[in-house]
Amino acid sequence: MLEMRLARGFELRRLEDGILWISLRKFLFCSFAHDFIALMRTGQKLAKSGRVDRANVETARERFHHRGRGAVSNQTGRYERETREALDDGWGSIEEEAPRLRTTLTRETPRTIITFNKSPDIHFDRSINPYRGCEHGCVYCFARPTHAYHGLSAGLDFESKLFFKPDGPDLLLKELSRPGYVPRPIALGVNTDAYQPVEREQKLTRRFLQILSDHNHPVSLLTKSALITRDLDLIAPMAEKRLCRVGVSITTLDPKLARCMEPRAATPRKRFQAVRELSDAGVPVTVMAAPIIPALNEPELEALLETAKVHGAIGAGYVLLRLPHELKDIFHEWLVQHYPDRAARVINTLREMRGGKDYDADWFSRASGRGVVARLIKQRFVKSIRRLGLEPTRTELRTDLFQPPVLKGGQYRMDL
Repeated sequence: MLEMRLARGFELRRLEDGILWISLRKFLFCSFAHDFIALMRTGQKLAKSGRVDRANVETARERFHHRGRGAVSNQTGRYERETREALDDGWGSIEEEAPRLRTTLTRETPRTIITFNKSPDIHFDRSINPYRGCEHGCVYCFARPTHAYHGLSAGLDFESKLFFKPDGPDLLLKELSRPGYVPRPIALGVNTDAYQPVEREQKLTRRFLQILSDHNHPVSLLTKSALITRDLDLIAPMAEKRLCRVGVSITTLDPKLARCMEPRAATPRKRFQAVRELSDAGVPVTVMAAPIIPALNEPELEALLETAKVHGAIGAGYVLLRLPHELKDIFHEWLVQHYPDRAARVINTLREMRGGKDYDADWFSRASGRGVVARLIKQRFVKSIRRLGLEPTRTELRTDLFQPPVLKGGQYRMDL
């Protein structure tokens, strides 16, 4: 029995001091489960900088994938002391089909709900995220590395181990009622999608919207889910008072690419239908062509903007693919697994736009990149929105209608 267990594979742990040792305990007491099959083999990572070629891509290519999930692996978070790797001992067991991953939802109890930021290159200074992690599973999501704060992976953990904040609406009421609170538009669900699949049952985003509507507080929404149309009864009246604007993220017109790249998000057709419904209800809608990935969805830019205009969008924007922290390895894995013929070209072009690196966090350039290709994409975007009459700026929202909530035992605020 022991020899059979060992033949299935080993678990390697790379400690901070560089010592590599083999742990057998897992195989003596645990079954060969998805935690093993989902690990990434560090030897298959691409180099952190410089150019890559087809040979590098083939070496890094994985041979297993979780159906209905974006990430290929579940590599260890960057704050963990140990790095777990999968190793094939020659028996081929590592290539077995991975078992189905189930989504879990964990209650989170934050002390505050509005997050403030001072980033000079984004259009909002505060946000609310009803959920951490996102079941949409978009392989390019810039929020993936935040799961490391929970000791979890930015890979499969991010899209299967979710957190929700059921006390968030009550916290929002308290924070809006504070005497020193100054209203400005709140970006709802900007880190992880507020309308991801679990929202259908939790209705947490709707509770936030109801409070903001009741007190005439401006809000902006960004989603890639058609579920947003469920809340048109709240969104449309707010938009009529210039208290709400909506952004819909649409990365591609190709349903096959969308299914592979963002497996549990709405199809492009459903998202454009949502744009039409929102627009017909009088809601100002901006379509975000984000992220732009050179040689993958970038050739579709003009066609995507034209389709957005046809469906009633009044504005458009784009963001170049961002690959902070663990996300670079997660995206590389996915790319060499699903598009090995284009992987080297995509990675090399991105690095040319990022000064030879996978990511450059400098203000203002992180969203668009630098260099010849970055300028060309910007020129194509600007010419397209001018031709189509799409606005490059967002609809200004009103703050003068805000009515602070009065909690039990509180006092009304007098604005003299």
